[in-house]
Amino acid sequence: MISVLIITKNEEKDLPDCLNSVSWSDDIHIFDSFSDDNTIDIAHSLGAKVTQRTFDGFASQRNAALKQLQFKHEWILILDADERVSSELVYEMFYELRQASTNQSAYRIRRKDFLFGQWLKHSQISPMYIRLVKKGKVYYHREINEVIEVDGVISDLQNSFDHFPFSKGISYWIEKHNRYSSMEALRWHEEQSGQFQFSILKAFFSSDFNERRYHQKGLFYKLPARPILKWIYMVVLRRAFLDGLSGLTYATLQAIYEYFITLKTKEMLNINHKHN
Repeated sequence: MISVLIITKNEEKDLPDCLNSVSWSDDIHIFDSFSDDNTIDIAHSLGAKVTQRTFDGFASQRNAALKQLQFKHEWILILDADERVSSELVYEMFYELRQASTNQSAYRIRRKDFLFGQWLKHSQISPMYIRLVKKGKVYYHREINEVIEVDGVISDLQNSFDHFPFSKGISYWIEKHNRYSSMEALRWHEEQSGQFQFSILKAFFSSDFNERRYHQKGLFYKLPARPILKWIYMVVLRRAFLDGLSGLTYATLQAIYEYFITLKTKEMLNINHKHN
């Protein structure tokens, strides 16, 4: 009843546990960006179907997978290799799909992020993600921190899946978010140059969670001292300190990530000013 899609690039460390957590599915697809480690061999050894495509953006990669792959089932669970699906969530998904209405197109699922073995219950900014989707009913846009558009009804599931963003170590996380910050800075610059108008009403009152987050981030990027504001927001308002050292560490890393974006955006603006 449910196919599984996992997007990969050099995921030999995380992929085995991810695949084991979805072994209940008889249709598992790996959509790989030409890994040069043992990702493909692991996928084949654990019974997954493998398709490769040159990476050209997060949204583009997901859209290509959803369009190109021949899924056996109407419903698709979308995962990253560092995520694990609980048995409780599996039971709930099958139960809900058996009684889903014809206009039901997607489900949001709670994601639990972990650091140092601690669930970042208070620190995590975005806990709900659309991951269970009906074939042909969703489309991604925005190449970094992509936004998903759904044609139809979206509902929330009660159970969760686990996410281990630091499974490859703190250094890897920083390296990855250094790349992400370059993409975020470029996206911000392009959106500002295009005079895209972010809406306060949509940022706080849109019925769609992903649309709210999109406009919130756009408005947030206009604020001064963003890194400090983000740290205060996470530690004080969201009470990240209740997650102990893990929460404080995560808040600090997120503030550093914002600082990377701020510096790179300023650099782009200075370069453009000199050229003009």
